[in-house]
Amino acid sequence: MLQDRLYYQDPYRTSFTTTVTQHSVDEFGRPFAVLENTAFYPTGGGQPHDTGHIADIAVVDVEEVDGEIRHYLENPLTAGGTISAEIDWSRRFDHMQQHTGQHILTAAFVELFNYPTVSFHLGRELVTIDLATEHVSNDELRAAESLANAIILENRLIEQKWVTQDELSAYSLRKQVSVDEEIRLVIIPNFDTNGCGGTHPSSTGQIGSLKIISTEKQKKNTRIHFVCGNRVLRQLGVVHDELTNVARLLSAPLGQAADATQKLLDAQHSLEKQLEAVNEQLLDVEASALAGRKTTVIRRVYSGRSMQELQKLARKTLALREQAIVILVSEDGEKLQFVASRTNSLTPDMRTISAIALPAIEGKGGGSASTVQGGGTRTMPAEDLAELLERSIPVHA
Repeated sequence: MLQDRLYYQDPYRTSFTTTVTQHSVDEFGRPFAVLENTAFYPTGGGQPHDTGHIADIAVVDVEEVDGEIRHYLENPLTAGGTISAEIDWSRRFDHMQQHTGQHILTAAFVELFNYPTVSFHLGRELVTIDLATEHVSNDELRAAESLANAIILENRLIEQKWVTQDELSAYSLRKQVSVDEEIRLVIIPNFDTNGCGGTHPSSTGQIGSLKIISTEKQKKNTRIHFVCGNRVLRQLGVVHDELTNVARLLSAPLGQAADATQKLLDAQHSLEKQLEAVNEQLLDVEASALAGRKTTVIRRVYSGRSMQELQKLARKTLALREQAIVILVSEDGEKLQFVASRTNSLTPDMRTISAIALPAIEGKGGGSASTVQGGGTRTMPAEDLAELLERSIPVHA
């Protein structure tokens, strides 16, 4: 029976002796052992498996397969009969803290806002729940976190009961249970009753604390990232180290890092505006030089110019001429980009030259009768592409 398993009888038990009933390999060649009874929790219900050692061989995974618990081992087990085993307590207790914290936070969102949890994941660094709502406000997050921590600090006893289907009606369940037999309830009195097969501490105070880290949209749900217990301290340490490094880079006290960062961002924004103005002036000068050429077709090749710059330079150049066609090409590594544009006083359909040039560079592009642009692979030198574009003009004005 499930309730006879050692991890249910005493989730604080870390070592035990038992009998090996089977040792074999699965279809993937992974060695495993089956024990007469076990304190190793198998992956299930959103909670990861325990790790530890059996007869000094590392347990790397624990799964329930067809009703038997397989302990997957780093190396094959050769011993038979009675053996000693020990679980990794720090991992087990961490999972107990995170899983019970999830029960409490889930219940807090239901209690305060009627937002049910539709999924739960206990990860290596963070824990997540998905709430059945598209938006959770900051005020709601703070309220749920505050209620959860209040329940934790009250150090309420956590009851774990095995009941039958007939006995379920006596309990107010947060959601319907998914099994018909050997139903296990985890109860936080006057707050939450939930069917669960995970391991939990004996009181809420052992969770320590709970902290919501972030949220994200997940289809029509909202995913809440949070941590409990010792993970809160680890997260605090990470954040403190990062802020300390930021403050050092800014030559500012830790408490003034945000103000110093804002000043730096303001200065950067101001410099970007100045640089943009200078670039505009340089483009004006460059356009003036191009427009001064005594040819109808103005052709120029560049290196490392963006499409936006090419388009802007073409517009500025044509604005200074009554009749002209501008062909600008830029090469950047193994890529080519071009812009070809004309004044409205001329008639060539620039899409004609684009249709010839794009296949030659295995590229894509678009535009109108007066202006086209595109990009592709550097199948030829940039100057050759510029010449091809000019030769493809159907009529020179």
